[in-house]
Amino acid sequence: MSAISVTHLGKSFGGVRAVDDLSFTVERGTLTAFIGPNGAGKTTTLRMILGLVTPTEGGAAIGGGPYRDLERPVSTVGAVLEATAFHPGLSARTHLEALRLAAGLEPGRVEHVLEQVDLTASAGRKVGGFSLGMRQRLALASALLGDPEILILDEPANGLDPEGMRWLRGFLRAYTHQGRTVLVSTHVLAEIQQIADHAIVLRAGRLAWQGPLSPETDLEELYMEVTA
Repeated sequence: MSAISVTHLGKSFGGVRAVDDLSFTVERGTLTAFIGPNGAGKTTTLRMILGLVTPTEGGAAIGGGPYRDLERPVSTVGAVLEATAFHPGLSARTHLEALRLAAGLEPGRVEHVLEQVDLTASAGRKVGGFSLGMRQRLALASALLGDPEILILDEPANGLDPEGMRWLRGFLRAYTHQGRTVLVSTHVLAEIQQIADHAIVLRAGRLAWQGPLSPETDLEELYMEVTA
């Protein structure tokens, strides 16, 4: 069974067709790059997979069923769709502790995820003073609290410096080496090519290309060809 499956998915906002008859699968244990120009429908698709937006047509499933039917959603899928949804007056640790309590997770999870994203030294600082890169790390820590099998990430490299990019690349590769699954939307093609197993390319809300990536694949060239 695929980790994520999208079947004839469509979404219209008024007269705007954001996603149009889109179908693809993300297999377990893979890192899949989800790419396309701005406005191609990537974020809308991710939101429909997570049940945050209702499709006009078709459907999306995580582990064979819709997100709303997951018995333990935080342990099945973690998501980062934006890195700004934090109360600026809370510390990183307090923010994560509130999420942990709401989800009924073990107390040790907060310190564990802070260490995973290299934020332990800044955990007592108020989030309002965080850089965008630090907010990205905190958003990822929030997604990791439930120790999920699947990660869905929308532009997780936004705001990261070169060192942060290298860290993220290593983290995601190690995550899939554990047999877990990552679907990541990104514009940083040179970085994602180094670690992705597969790619899904959208153009104007439709599937432009999908398939495995080999060391010989020039992802930027492929991207330009299928989105032209």
